[in-house]
Amino acid sequence: MFFTQRNKAEMPAADRALPGRSQEMPLEDRHFVNGNPLKPPFPEGMELALVGMGCFWGAERVFWQAPGVFSTSVGYAAGHTPNPTYQEVCSGQTGHNEVVRVVFDPRVIGYDEVLKLFWENHDPTQGMRQGNDVGTQYRSGVYIYSEDQRAAAEASKVAFEGRLREAGYDVVSTEIIDAPEFYYAEDDHQQYLAKNPMGYCGLGGTGVSCPIGISAAAE
Repeated sequence: MFFTQRNKAEMPAADRALPGRSQEMPLEDRHFVNGNPLKPPFPEGMELALVGMGCFWGAERVFWQAPGVFSTSVGYAAGHTPNPTYQEVCSGQTGHNEVVRVVFDPRVIGYDEVLKLFWENHDPTQGMRQGNDVGTQYRSGVYIYSEDQRAAAEASKVAFEGRLREAGYDVVSTEIIDAPEFYYAEDDHQQYLAKNPMGYCGLGGTGVSCPIGISAAAE
């Protein structure tokens, strides 16, 4: 079956999504860049962030390069299909977003700083797309693990949207919801741009600086 761009940019109903499978994706549990584990348990004191900001290949690189990030992994979340494959997600029939899970040390990099990297490295006003990448899997999303994260994400959205509107951009379309189940992507996609230095990266920001911190929303 062939799917048009319009189909792929619309969330499928749960009862029409692909059925998926019960088996988890086989995974080599070591980060290709730093050798740290991709799967828990993680060292004591580490925290999680989960974001979607377009093609996860380039998005993951943004975070593994940041000081204080212990590990990153890419996967699928916020859809309907359990343990989907990359091809299934690309079909537009799972509802999943391409996401990056970041394991970070809050003593070195705070959640606000993680959010700053998120906002500044993509265009959160494009709805179900990033540039030429069109589909539900490319939507902007922050998936929160605590009420503190929710407050920080909502405040940063308000603050950054104000800056974007001043620069002529449309309203922010980013979804901010509780972190759903995270399904690991296939090994080939983990740290893809480290394994394939000339690989595709469609990630691009707006050039607008994001103020960080809950107080920034009041500026």
